[in-house]
This record gives sequence, structure tokens and C-alpha cells, in this order.
Amino acid sequence: MSDPKSHYRDAIVSMTRALKRLVDEDRRYKLEAYIFVQNALSYAQEHLKMGSGPPLEIQGPDPEVTETTRHVTGRELCEALRLYALDQFGLMSKLVLDNWGIRSTSDFGEIVFNLIGIGRLRKSETDRREDFNEVYDFNEAFCDKFQIQLKRNVS
Repeated sequence: MSDPKSHYRDAIVSMTRALKRLVDEDRRYKLEAYIFVQNALSYAQEHLKMGSGPPLEIQGPDPEVTETTRHVTGRELCEALRLYALDQFGLMSKLVLDNWGIRSTSDFGEIVFNLIGIGRLRKSETDRREDFNEVYDFNEAFCDKFQIQLKRNVS
């Protein structure tokens, strides 16, 4: 009898190998950039409740498990990526993304379509790489409009 977790482990190993090959083939972006985009998509769907249309049933990393997801547009994902970066890295967001090779929303599109190319993400018939072009300016989104919220003690 096989270990029920072995399918999940094998899927994780396969996903890791696919991402490693992707990073080796396209050196513009670091592995962290791909993981960040995947995590931000989950953040968009689960925390921000982004996505339209009826939920889609897709197979997850474990062949025995299906996941329910909603389609997020390129523009929506760019906004989720901005909010997720600010949540995770605060004022350092632009520096972290730059270190990973991400310098514009167009880079988000390149990463998304690379992930689609290896089967890690799915696209609709209307999704295009250009949907990610010039959605916002990184300096404005991560530096100019950044505000630190201070909590005041009321005496």
C-alpha cells in the first residue's frame, strides 16, 4: 500500500523542478519572484476576494484533491501584487521586487505567462500578456504613496 502523502510529495518535487528549470531558462527573475506571484494570487482570491465568474474546479498539487478558484484579471492581479508586497515588505517592497528582477507591472505579466507555460497557472481565452503593461508606476505605488500608520495611545 502506498503512502497517501507520496502523491503530494511527488507533486511538490515536480513543481520545484519545473520552477528550477524555468529560472535556469529565463534568468530575468529569481525563484522568489515566481513564488511571490503565486502567493499573491492566493492572497487576491482568498483575502481580497478578487476574481469573477463562477468558481472553477482545478486539480491541486495532490492528484486526489481539487481546488476551487476564481479567475483574476491581469489588472486585478497587479493590484493584489501591490497590496501583497506592501503587506509583506512595507517600505522595502520596491527594493525587494527589484532584487528579484521585477521592475514594472509588465514583469508581473512575464512571470504569470511563464507560470502558465509550465502549467502552474491557467489563463482564460481573453487573458493577454499586455494586460499587465503599465498598470501603475512602481515609484508611485511603492514609494510616493507609502504611509506609515502610527497607533496613538489615548490617555
